[in-house]
Amino acid sequence: MLWKALRKHQSMQRAKSMRRPVLAIVVGLVLVLGVGYLKQRGIAIGFGSQPVAAQTMRPESVAATVYQRLPNLPKENQYLRRDTGKVDEQNTLVARLVRYHQDLKKRQTNFRLDWKLTLADYLGVNEPIKPDRYPGQSSLKTNPMENDVKAIRHLNRRQRDELVDALVSAYKANEPNPPTPNANQNSNSLPKPAPQSPSVPSSSSPSMSKPGDSQLLQP
Repeated sequence: MLWKALRKHQSMQRAKSMRRPVLAIVVGLVLVLGVGYLKQRGIAIGFGSQPVAAQTMRPESVAATVYQRLPNLPKENQYLRRDTGKVDEQNTLVARLVRYHQDLKKRQTNFRLDWKLTLADYLGVNEPIKPDRYPGQSSLKTNPMENDVKAIRHLNRRQRDELVDALVSAYKANEPNPPTPNANQNSNSLPKPAPQSPSVPSSSSPSMSKPGDSQLLQP
């Protein structure tokens, strides 16, 4: 009997040990499939993620918005393309700044602090900028990094703050607006107060005496 009980205990332990890895595999598959489903549905996962509209904005479109707001900002768009030999007017200082920020450094585009970190790179007080990876170095005949750094350093503090504000505003303007509730729907969804019945004086409550009522008691 003792031998049978021992065999039964060992078989139960083996069954438990086999269930653990199977359970771990099932949980892992659920997590992987769930994350993939959320990504396909376009749902942002994790903190600090950006809206899809902000991630798909072209740097040239952002630059056009910024230059419309700050027309005195240097464009630095005099460089020749390698493939055509013509001036690429769309390849501006701000467009390259945006590519460096969001494509190369993978920083957030809707926070002022991230843009200030990028400007700090150009000012030489944060991370060094690598010339061989700078935007435009492969498509333009001349690497624009040196002149871009000089242009940013020539801006004063107020101008740099205005540039940051214009960049953040350009991305926020392209974010999808949350649906606003309809006033008619709100009014219909609110519970209507129940109609109040007119108050009827109770017959049991005594009425107040009036002048001359005492005469009614006389014989």
